[in-house]
Amino acid sequence: MAERVWFPSTSGPKLAGVVDHPAAPVRGWGVFSHGFTLGKESPAASRICKQLASEGIGMLRFDNVGLGDSEGDWGDGSFSHKVADTAQAVRFMNESGREVRLVVGHSFGGAAVIAAAHHVDSVRAVVSIGAPYQPGHVEHNYDALVERCLADGEAPFLIGGKALTLRRHFIEDVRAADLHEQIRTLHRALLVMHSPTDNTVGIANASEIFRAARHPRSFVSLEGADHLLTGRNQAKRAARIISAWADPYLADQ
Repeated sequence: MAERVWFPSTSGPKLAGVVDHPAAPVRGWGVFSHGFTLGKESPAASRICKQLASEGIGMLRFDNVGLGDSEGDWGDGSFSHKVADTAQAVRFMNESGREVRLVVGHSFGGAAVIAAAHHVDSVRAVVSIGAPYQPGHVEHNYDALVERCLADGEAPFLIGGKALTLRRHFIEDVRAADLHEQIRTLHRALLVMHSPTDNTVGIANASEIFRAARHPRSFVSLEGADHLLTGRNQAKRAARIISAWADPYLADQ
């Protein structure tokens, strides 16, 4: 069962989300952060969350500002906004009586959940899937626009069929973000998942994240998977691994 929800972003516009309700017995609750310009209905987000829900872990997946059903302009956002809104999503769930112990992020969202976990005490377990070691890695998506954007303040940005606006503050914000210290001081269990054949975010990123992390840390190779986890059963397999790994962190202590 899926529940449509709305909650305020940290910058004002309302964010649209879906809570995939857990099958009984309920084992716990989590939040999913999607990739760069993807959304809550992307294959990785929807399939992983639905599979986790079928295994008793209810999940909130939501669209970032200006994407999918959410309000606002994507161009007004940044990596810092994505981090803040991921933490906001956790607080929204906690305030509704569904205490979040698990955060899962795909690609750019994987970097965001590592940073967001520092802002929400309830989170005990963090999962990154195909995540960059540094958020600035995302610049390869718009490298041809950087010079124009820095000079003019903004530039039209077409990606994945979406017509967006890339603004100077996004470039400056993502360049300033440094995930190394946030990984090192995470103080939560971390599961790093990555495909060795990921051509969008190379597996060297997973190695850097894992090396920077402290125990308890785990690494799982998603062999045969593409970056977006669109292949048959790729997202489902990832969710099953997450479900088993997260089990000790979901229970009351």
